[in-house]
Amino acid sequence: MKQIPLPIGPAPAPDLHNFLPGGNAAALHHLQALALPSAPVYLWGASGTGKTHLLRGLAARCQAEGQRVGWFDAEEPLPWTLQPDWALVVIDRCEALSPAAQQAAFALFIDATTHTVQVAAAGRLPPVDLPLRDDLRTRLAWGHVFALQPLSDAETRAALRREGDRRGILLPDELMDHLLTHFPRDLGHLMKLFDRLDTFALAEGRRLTVPLLRRMLAEQPGGAADADEVRAA
Repeated sequence: MKQIPLPIGPAPAPDLHNFLPGGNAAALHHLQALALPSAPVYLWGASGTGKTHLLRGLAARCQAEGQRVGWFDAEEPLPWTLQPDWALVVIDRCEALSPAAQQAAFALFIDATTHTVQVAAAGRLPPVDLPLRDDLRTRLAWGHVFALQPLSDAETRAALRREGDRRGILLPDELMDHLLTHFPRDLGHLMKLFDRLDTFALAEGRRLTVPLLRRMLAEQPGGAADADEVRAA
């Protein structure tokens, strides 16, 4: 008979205080000190470097100060309309904007300038390399642009251990080594995998180990990366 895992509580919401900067201290400090409205901010880097975390942190900072925020993602349905009482408008995943969304994003920039609203955006590529219309690329590159770097192995380990401490779990070194060797070193992906494994371990009444991880992936495959791991086991 399996146990029913009891939720330990959601992970803390992304904010500027729980972001692990690693080599991205300049971007973090800029957002912490940003006086709104100011020049646009654009963050770019590979998946897992913390772009969305920082954008959410800036949004949370504004909301904590009683300001309203508009958030747009590449998959957000159109139309996109800027509200004049917003203090910040965010555009995430710029590399995936459709032609119609590019038009909407450009219009947001124009309206934000008219109403002195702060703009912050992010994408996987620097502005010059984005597959976007020229006038939108120019707007994204006009202000402060920060290239985000992934965490080092030591920093990723520290982040996983911190989450383990929050859950009251000691992560064995061999499990940490396995995670960093067999999976993408994307902190977001690793945290989701850790959450799955913790839930599975609670249901099975087992400690977190490499064999338990392999068994979970065999019984509950969750994607291409998991399938690769099962084959390599």
